[in-house]
Amino acid sequence: QVQLVESGGGLVQTGGSLRLSCAASGRTFSSYHMGWFRQAPGKEREFVAAISSSGRSTNYADSVKGRFTISRDNAKNMVYLQMNNLKPEDTAVYYCATTSQYSDSLAMRTRPYDYWGQGTQVTVSS
Repeated sequence: QVQLVESGGGLVQTGGSLRLSCAASGRTFSSYHMGWFRQAPGKEREFVAAISSSGRSTNYADSVKGRFTISRDNAKNMVYLQMNNLKPEDTAVYYCATTSQYSDSLAMRTRPYDYWGQGTQVTVSS
């Protein structure tokens, strides 16, 4: 059974930073690709960032490019999302997810991801 547990969310002011973490267990972490998604109240879940199994390829939503950085540590079975210069529109529940498929287009879709965490709340105050 695959388990993904997010942490690191919280309340931060506009312009602040947070680092989200996702701990993975139950599969060979280094063989699978990881993604971060978010969902704000009343909105659909949207893609934020993704990273290939090796960490050599990454993808970002246009809205977070230059502000967010995804990374992974395969030795620790962890994936991270460093979020800088946060804006009120970044407020959402953030989810990590895992998939066996990766390409620039697939990484941004929810369907290829087969396991999801429970999410961590990020609130950015203006």
